Amino acid sequence: MEIKIRTKNSPRRILYLYWRLYSQQLKAMMEYSADFYIMIGAAALTQITGFLFLWVVFSRIPDIQGWGLWEVAFMYAAIYMSEGVGSLFFEGTWRMLRLVNMGELDRYLVRPVPIVLQIFCTGIGMNGLGNILIGGSIIVMALSHIDIAWSLQTVLLAIILLLSAMTIRVAINLAANCFAFWIRSSGNAFPIMIHNLGEFAKYPITIFSQGMQLFISIIVPFAFVSFFPAAALFGKEPWSYWGWFSPLVAILFVGLALLILHIGLRRYESAGN
Repeated sequence: MEIKIRTKNSPRRILYLYWRLYSQQLKAMMEYSADFYIMIGAAALTQITGFLFLWVVFSRIPDIQGWGLWEVAFMYAAIYMSEGVGSLFFEGTWRMLRLVNMGELDRYLVRPVPIVLQIFCTGIGMNGLGNILIGGSIIVMALSHIDIAWSLQTVLLAIILLLSAMTIRVAINLAANCFAFWIRSSGNAFPIMIHNLGEFAKYPITIFSQGMQLFISIIVPFAFVSFFPAAALFGKEPWSYWGWFSPLVAILFVGLALLILHIGLRRYESAGN
C-alpha cells in the first residue's frame, strides 16, 4: 500500500521551516567564534580595499563614460551586498556539488519539506555579514553624495530594485550550482566561473564590448544586479528604463533556476551504494 504524505507549504510554514533549519546551522557555526570574526573581517577588508582602489582611480580621472565615483561605488557595493545576502542566508547553493556527489540529497528527498528550502539552509557563509555591512554602508554613503530627488515613489523604487537584485543573485547562484547534476567533477569550476562574471558588473557595462554587455544582461543577468538599477535611480539615459524590468528578470530567473533544479533532480542517481 502506498502512503502519501501531503503537507500544505504555505508562506508562513516555509518561513518557519527556513528559520528552524537556518538556526540549527547558525548554532553549529557559532561554536567556532574565532572563525566567525575572521570571516567577517576578511570580507570587510576586501570591500574596503576595493573601494580605496576606486577612490585612487577617480582621483586621476573625473569619470568613466559619464559615471562618477559615487555612482560607480553604488554599483560596486550592490554586487558585494547581493553576494553577502546569498552567502549569509542561501550559502547552501554552494554545497550542491557535495550533496550530489556524496548522495546526501537522499535524505532531503524523503522529507516533507521543499527541497530548495533544505538546500538553501545547508550552510551559512558568515563572510556574507561583512559584505552586507560594508556594502550597505557604501550604498548609503553613495546615495548621500548623489543628487537624487527623493520621494515616496523613488524610495519604493530603490527598495524594489535592491530586493530584485538580491533575488537575481541568489537565482544565478542556484542555477549555476545545479549544473553539478551534469558536470561530474570534484571541483566547483563552472559555478565559480559564473560567479566571477559578477566582477564585470561592478563598473558601467558600457566600457565592455557589445557581446559582453549582452551576455551579462541576458544570459547571466548580473547587469540587473548593479548597472540597470543604478541607471534607473540616477536617471542615466538610455539605460534607466531597463531598470524597471529588474523585478520581471528576478521572477523569470527564479523560475529558470527552479526548472534547472527540477530537471537535475530527475537525473540524480544517488551515491550508487
